[in-house]
Amino acid sequence: MSATESRDGFPARKPKARESRPDLPPPPEPDPSHGLTPRGYLNRELSWLEFNRRVLHEAADPRTPLLERARFLAIFASNLDEFVMKRLNLLKRQVEAEVVRRGPDGMNPREQLAAIRAAILPMLEEQARIYTAQLVPGLAEKGVHLLSWEQLTPEEKAEAATVLRQRVFPVLTPLSVDPGHPFPFLSNLSTSLGVSLRRPGDPENLFARIKVPSNLPPFVRLEAGGPGAGYRFLPLLDLIRRFVQDLFPGMEIQTQMAFRVTRNADVERDEADADDLLDLIEQELRQRRFERAVRLEHGPDPVGWMQRFLMEELGLAEDDVYVMPALLDYGALRTIADLPLPDLRYPRWTPQPPKVLGDEEADIFAAIRRRDILVHHPYESFEHSVERFVMAAAGDKQVEAIKITLYRTGDDSPFIPALIRAAEAGKQVVAIIELKARFDEQRNIHVAQMLEEAGVHVVYGIVGLKTHTKTTLVVRNEADGLRCYAHIGTGNYHVATARLYTDLSLLTCRPELTDDLVELFHYLTGVSLKKEYRSLLVAPVNMRERFLQLIDREIENRKAGRPARIVAKMNQLEDRKVIAELYRASQAGVPIDLVVRGFCCLRPGVPGLSETIRVSSVIGRFLEHSRIFHFAAGQEKPADGEFFLGSADWMYRNMRHRVELVTPVRDPAARARLWEILDITLKDRRCAWDMSADGGYQQRTTPAGGPDAPGTHAVLMEQTRRPVAAGGRSESWSRRKRGRARTPSGS
Repeated sequence: MSATESRDGFPARKPKARESRPDLPPPPEPDPSHGLTPRGYLNRELSWLEFNRRVLHEAADPRTPLLERARFLAIFASNLDEFVMKRLNLLKRQVEAEVVRRGPDGMNPREQLAAIRAAILPMLEEQARIYTAQLVPGLAEKGVHLLSWEQLTPEEKAEAATVLRQRVFPVLTPLSVDPGHPFPFLSNLSTSLGVSLRRPGDPENLFARIKVPSNLPPFVRLEAGGPGAGYRFLPLLDLIRRFVQDLFPGMEIQTQMAFRVTRNADVERDEADADDLLDLIEQELRQRRFERAVRLEHGPDPVGWMQRFLMEELGLAEDDVYVMPALLDYGALRTIADLPLPDLRYPRWTPQPPKVLGDEEADIFAAIRRRDILVHHPYESFEHSVERFVMAAAGDKQVEAIKITLYRTGDDSPFIPALIRAAEAGKQVVAIIELKARFDEQRNIHVAQMLEEAGVHVVYGIVGLKTHTKTTLVVRNEADGLRCYAHIGTGNYHVATARLYTDLSLLTCRPELTDDLVELFHYLTGVSLKKEYRSLLVAPVNMRERFLQLIDREIENRKAGRPARIVAKMNQLEDRKVIAELYRASQAGVPIDLVVRGFCCLRPGVPGLSETIRVSSVIGRFLEHSRIFHFAAGQEKPADGEFFLGSADWMYRNMRHRVELVTPVRDPAARARLWEILDITLKDRRCAWDMSADGGYQQRTTPAGGPDAPGTHAVLMEQTRRPVAAGGRSESWSRRKRGRARTPSGS
């Protein structure tokens, strides 16, 4: 069947984004300050950089296993790359447009750019120090050697030369710049070797560029020393440097300079005028490759004229150039972090099957009918809960319909073939796929096309909004009529990140929740003007207003002498109206604990403003990704208060320009479990950092002289642990997984 033909033989219709609705918020405009000033509002960009500083600290912390320290260096670098691609160009455009308006943080765009650079430079120095003074010698003591050419033995140099000739040299493409050869295109985040050369007898310097192949291992393993020599590696870039003369026979090599270019990834789009959102996103992906350069990185000894030449060709200024004192691309360290040396890594963790779901052969729908089921990933298995729920729905003859939102899925997602099988079995299957999930656009386009060809109803979401909610609705025909089952989560339907991110899943069939969810899917696929939901908090419809009402209720309870408290865990906090309301609650005396992994624009502990607000951040082996919101609601016992979980942070974009879903948690056991998670997190003395009013963070530690306390992640792993079959799953589950049909594409 061709890509342009549907299952019934008629031409396939390209799904389009839903049109703009009159119930959506007005077009984007600057969010009012809500009375906030620099005294109460931190700069978002600088707060994010503080988060990445905490990530970098994990690479320096001697309590972190050595290979994990290498991984944290790579994560820090990857985070910074994404920050530069997404955030710097916006500020640069504002400077070019001579925008001088100051935000509530008191800074204009030019001042922000200067402050960002001032924050990044010392972190790059610290990153290099950790690598050269701690990681390299530490790994060498354990038999993992990251070497320079000068440190190789004669036998290893001969082996490296052979590797270059046989596996590297044929792949390299030297590109010169002269009247007959224009300046080459430098792709985003590519590492290049710039070479200054001359023709014999000609004083003129010529420039040539050699791209370091990204499809080859960034470190070359050398085995000339035999099995007892341990792991010995030479950076691929150093190997190419050593033999660069062989690429330019007869020419005189003057100097070399390795460099790396970062391009903008924040491409502007006009969805309202697009006839087809798929075409628009595909065009954006093509355009992104050629977006303006925003950063040039090079090694510690730059070639002056070559640097100026690159800056001119790329349209960069001095402040766009960053010196990398050690490695140029720390992402290469992921190769080292993956070495099979378990003693140098975190102890292996296998997510445990949720006890409440029983054996994998048991009826999962019957389990959900008995009670709501709360699952905490990656402590409890995503595979044995969420994946099992969707697989069961796809194969159950009583299931009439499956509706799902997909934001990020992964390359080999088990959900895609399951949805295809369900559609081929005659079930009504709807997939709302977010094409605008940044850096996952190409994968989502492929998924959308594959699903539609199989007969799945594919919708690309709503113009002007990202569909960020993570939910599945299953409609089942039972003895007493149709019953709806739902999964509502804080994380994506992505099996790889489900092992690395902390997330929550709620499996429920409560009518007050599933009835709202039916309406939400009508909103996403049809022309619904519904503005009220019985239970769910839905952005952009009612979520922001409901959160503000919940905060206001705690204020009133405090004034009336009733128990009042707010505890909220999220990824980022930036919404100005929510921050202003939290300050009002603090001034009324409401105790407020905020666990914010990333950036936080609120200032805690400011006298007369936020004295009762405490902000902490947890950084460790797992990425904190779950969102939990707790309000005392006048109840003495925390577990008796109100709890919510869902996909949204307290950010303006999440609550006004995305489709998000937050659900109340009604089951008493689930509420008690949520409070336990929050309580463990708040008491952490290993992974937690406390935020001060100036935006800085201090790592929380055990009392002087006391033993190291286990962090949040270690405590929760120990609580969840139980005996399971080898490999972390039962034999029956493994057998069923092996027997699943696969699509021709291998998904």
